[in-house]
Amino acid sequence: MEPIVSLTGVTRDYQQGEVVVHALRGIDLEFRPGDFAAVAGPSGSGKTTLLNVMSGLDQPTSGTVTVDGQTVNGMTKSEMSRLRLHRIGFVFQAYNLLPVLTAYENAEYVLMMQNVPAAERREKVMRLLAQVGLEGMENRFPRELSGGQQQRVAIARAMASAPALVLADEPTANLDSSTAAELLELMEELNQDKGMTFVFSTHDRRVMRRAKRLVLLKDGAVEHDATPDVLDGPESR
Repeated sequence: MEPIVSLTGVTRDYQQGEVVVHALRGIDLEFRPGDFAAVAGPSGSGKTTLLNVMSGLDQPTSGTVTVDGQTVNGMTKSEMSRLRLHRIGFVFQAYNLLPVLTAYENAEYVLMMQNVPAAERREKVMRLLAQVGLEGMENRFPRELSGGQQQRVAIARAMASAPALVLADEPTANLDSSTAAELLELMEELNQDKGMTFVFSTHDRRVMRRAKRLVLLKDGAVEHDATPDVLDGPESR
């Protein structure tokens, strides 16, 4: 089975004044269809940079990144935007909903950009909103929804185009324990039922423990890549 994402020898350096920050140091990783993976590590370990490189929002300093069989390095902005539009879904810590659009319109937005016919858009969006527990809330604006409900809209938006890959950057950070658990269960169901590949960056041990695979980063390098069993070791206490 071909990987959805492959990173080979990936580095990412930033210049901060006269100091060079090595955010990623020789990353070799593959994520395959159906993965439900958490990328964890302390602040500054490179989690968000890794997701940004995987999505083409950032370019590696060296190394190669392929997404869904396409090499990201060297893509034009329009080519990368097209790849993200059709093959990558995003769920952000801050939800990133458009405040002037309703829940329905936010979830529909990607499909509109893909020029999906109106009737097909409506069928997909209504089904997705019901699936994430927002039936009857289609016409509410983000300000009229709780944090958990806004994140459900964000998940529906990410799912709308049936992407090959869903990248979630700290998706439970602003949620209480109960709401976070419900949303994790929802994403697990989508992973199992739809075969969607999820990669999370997270500090949340609840996310790490639910993951099928845990990638631990330290100082921009992979320290652990296996099951979450490491969380039960003496070093985790």
